[in-house]
This record gives sequence, C-alpha cells and structure tokens, in this order.
Amino acid sequence: MSTGRLWLVPTPLDFGTLDAGGQAPDLREVLPMGTLRTAARLSHWVVENAKTARAFLKRVHAVVPLAQPLQSLQIQELPRGSKGPHGTPPAVPEHLLQPALSGLEMGLMSEAGMPAVADPGAELVRRAQALGLTVTPLVGPSALLLALAASGMNGQSFAFVGYLPVDETARATRIRELEGVSRRLGQTQLMIETPYRNAALFRALLQHLHPSTQLAVACGLTLEDGWNHSAPVAQWREGRGAAARHVPADRPAVFALWAR
Repeated sequence: MSTGRLWLVPTPLDFGTLDAGGQAPDLREVLPMGTLRTAARLSHWVVENAKTARAFLKRVHAVVPLAQPLQSLQIQELPRGSKGPHGTPPAVPEHLLQPALSGLEMGLMSEAGMPAVADPGAELVRRAQALGLTVTPLVGPSALLLALAASGMNGQSFAFVGYLPVDETARATRIRELEGVSRRLGQTQLMIETPYRNAALFRALLQHLHPSTQLAVACGLTLEDGWNHSAPVAQWREGRGAAARHVPADRPAVFALWAR
C-alpha cells in the first residue's frame, strides 16, 4: 500500500466572475478554510485546465499563502476526452500519479465544482484507488446537489444523465425517455448543457415535456445574481413571473425534471 494521497479539491462555481467592485468573489464565502489550507500546501496537481487552475490557486494565495511560489508548482492536465454520458473516458497515464506513488500528496482539480462529478477526473481517481493510493475528497460546492436541493424534487432518488443529444430529433426522443423513467420510478432526472446551447435545451424541454411535469432550472449557483426556479412545465410556458427568466448562453446551468 502506497503512502501517497490524492486530494479531490473542489473549486468555486463562479468561473472567475468579478463582483460589482471588479474583484473575484472571496473564496471563503464558498469554500471552507480546511479546503483552502490543503490546496495551499500542495505542490503537485492534475487539473482539467492549467490556466484556470493557476487562476484559482492565485485566489487561494490571497487567503492562505501558498507553500511554494505559483510558478514552481507542478501542474499537469488530464487527457482530453468526451464529457458525454456515453463517451469512453480517455486512458489516464500512470505517470500523472507518480508524485503520489512516490509518497507525496497531490491534488485533482476541475474547472468548477467537485472533480470527477459531472467533470473530468473519475478515471484518475479509479486509477489511484487501483494503485492503493489514499483518495480524500474535500468539502466544496457541487452544482448538481445545490440545484437538486433547490428544486423541491425527489432528493431520495435521482439520476444525473449528463448531456442530451444535440440533434433535435434524438434530443426530443431522449427527453421523452427521461420523462418516462421519472414517471415510472418517481426519480428526478438532472442534466447539463454547454452554456451556448442552454436556450436550445430549455426550449426542447418546454416543447416535449408534459405540462404537469415539474421542470427546474438553476443558473449562477453561489453567485449574487444566481437564481433557480422550479415549476410545472405549463407555468414555464406561460412565461409569467419567475418563469419569464432568461437562461443565459454564457453561464453554466443545471436542468432537472420530475414527472409524477
């Protein structure tokens, strides 16, 4: 059994958004000090995107000084691959885990939220487990769980189905399939989309779901201007009150449906 450890380090959901004063939001508003202290001491990282990882660590340094200068940290990127639910994850070369295999601590980081949950990293975690490394998740925001909690839908039985097909016909078929599963099992179905396709997915959900099916949209979670709304499809179609909200094309959103 190796003595090395892989820390799963969550990051904020703001994607570097600046506040009214032109500053990035204070990390202490969304991440515990224990998570920030761990991130500050790690010198070896595997990340989804090196640029955003460095930006995050720079923000960490403003709260907890990094143990080593940012320029001296060893930051390696995960292999690129499909994020889709049916895509085969790219193979993870063992050398990415070499620091931990040598007995050191290292961190795994995605661009936003919890790594390996609706984000890359699961294959690295699986490999670390198989190699006998200690894997330790840290506390931080997960967009899926925040959206589910705010939806009022079934939190005892739910499924994350990832991205829906881009093709309109295939997407419509998939929406109806998920609605049928939800009605049969009483199970909440959660999905996401690339931000510039948010509006297309939203329109498809309104078009193909039954009027009584509950639909929830959560956007900008943890941000000051973030919002979420949950209502029957019929109310969304009317477009009154909160249901008239615009789903932006430049910010991640989580969509959920629950058919009863």
